[in-house]
Amino acid sequence: MREDELATAVVEHFEAAFDGPEISLEEPYDHYGNRGAVDVYVRTAPPERVSYLVELKADPAVRMASGANEILRQYRRMERYFFADDAHDLRTRLARDGPGVHLLLLFAPTRKCVEHVFEHRRLYGSVDPDLAIDGVGAERKVAFLVHLDEAAAGGLGFLSVNGEVGVDSPAFLEAVPEGSRLAAAIREADLDVDGGEVDGR
Repeated sequence: MREDELATAVVEHFEAAFDGPEISLEEPYDHYGNRGAVDVYVRTAPPERVSYLVELKADPAVRMASGANEILRQYRRMERYFFADDAHDLRTRLARDGPGVHLLLLFAPTRKCVEHVFEHRRLYGSVDPDLAIDGVGAERKVAFLVHLDEAAAGGLGFLSVNGEVGVDSPAFLEAVPEGSRLAAAIREADLDVDGGEVDGR
């Protein structure tokens, strides 16, 4: 599974889930030489604009990375500098219900990504979901993509690994959709957590 396939699913999801969102692929940012590009940048329509910054990781990116620290550094750079440049506007909406910015680090539901996330589960699980950017409430989410086949209907899902439920917990495994790509990937993966094997459904 390639990142362009994931990007297509994310775009289809947001187009179906929201009325007239602004969507950009490979959106660049540059704050005094701190450069990067966000895989998918989404802004919902006024009056309550909400921004979604999406970093996607499939097998090639996980294979090339030296580890979770490298992936998280890229994710943190996006968080720190994307709205610091002059090209991206982040307005405070006092009446907004919920976070104004969602920072998403999304992994493909593949064996390679499952093994990577489980190996580095302490680091990914330690990412604090809550923060503020220039006074605007924001949310960090590190997650596996689920329901890829339902993206065109707005049904794409994000199964978090940095929430209250650990990725190696029975509660997380119970939340994995039965018969999904993620469930199959967990079954195929070579996982050894605290001396015991982990099996998907």
